Amino acid sequence: MVHDAMLWEPIGQGRVRCLLCAHRCVIPPGKPGICLVRENRDGALVTLVYGEAVAAHIDPIEKKPLFHVLPGSRSFSLATVGCNFRCSFCQNWQISQVPRDKRGGITGEKLPPEEIVSISLDYGCRSISYTYTEPTIFFEYAHDTALLAKKAGLLNNFVTNGYLTPEAIEVAKGFLNAANIDLKFFRDSTYRKETGAHLQPVLDAIKLVKAAGIWLEVTTLVIPDLNDSQEELRDTARFIASVDVDIPWHISRFHPDYKFTSSGPTPLGTLKRAAEIGREEGLHYVYIGNVSGESEDTVCPNCGTVLIRRRVFQVLENKIIDSKCPVCGTKIPGIFE
Repeated sequence: MVHDAMLWEPIGQGRVRCLLCAHRCVIPPGKPGICLVRENRDGALVTLVYGEAVAAHIDPIEKKPLFHVLPGSRSFSLATVGCNFRCSFCQNWQISQVPRDKRGGITGEKLPPEEIVSISLDYGCRSISYTYTEPTIFFEYAHDTALLAKKAGLLNNFVTNGYLTPEAIEVAKGFLNAANIDLKFFRDSTYRKETGAHLQPVLDAIKLVKAAGIWLEVTTLVIPDLNDSQEELRDTARFIASVDVDIPWHISRFHPDYKFTSSGPTPLGTLKRAAEIGREEGLHYVYIGNVSGESEDTVCPNCGTVLIRRRVFQVLENKIIDSKCPVCGTKIPGIFE
């Protein structure tokens, strides 16, 4: 569905500049931006994916992953086609890269914001997560859905590559409760080669989202020979800790997919060493993901009590009371009951 876009400005000669993501595309009349789902029509920017859901599922909140947001709850998860990155290792490439791989094809089923909120409530969801692809590129759809969700008492979460502009974050803080930002690499050259983007805007977004009072968790997909050196992992952990040692860091295992199939899955030893590095740099909450049987428990950073026991996106036990450790009284950051 074609819908008026938010966050853009006319710049003369019929061109517009999109202010939604850090690419800040300058788009001539009749052309799309890098995401291929926002287009200049007669000197005005429009979105082509409003109300066009390509994925809609009910997930455990832990699958996002958001481990400090209403643990054990369910979240309605929503996506449209499209992305402003072109990662060769994308795990959801079948939907994120549709416009690029199919030369502009827009697919999806009509699912208006009102219906999303209604379904979420009917199925006992506590939140709506804008995920799977990149919520930045369907910002208007997420925005309108989120405002209705907020009125209905639901939380709103972004699972994002973090390429939002300060302008977009300023708008988002009015409706967004939590975000998980992918910090894919800590080298700009790798960002440019593998995603078509840059590192600094992601770092800036992490700081701005945290400063905006939006609950923040960070994920790094550890890819052999791309970002798995101890030096780069330490730089990543050190940066996160410099923003806030209480930001949970999810270290996720890579599996070959899409166009990046020359490497095998990330060795478990690499992931465990990354977790050690995170803790050495002062991070209080470090989790290893995408590994069957690996513990993803939340542990009190003060006394070591296991507060939340998890296995495969399932919460087995939650001891947190009033956002505190019941043993030593340490406040556990996040959004809890």
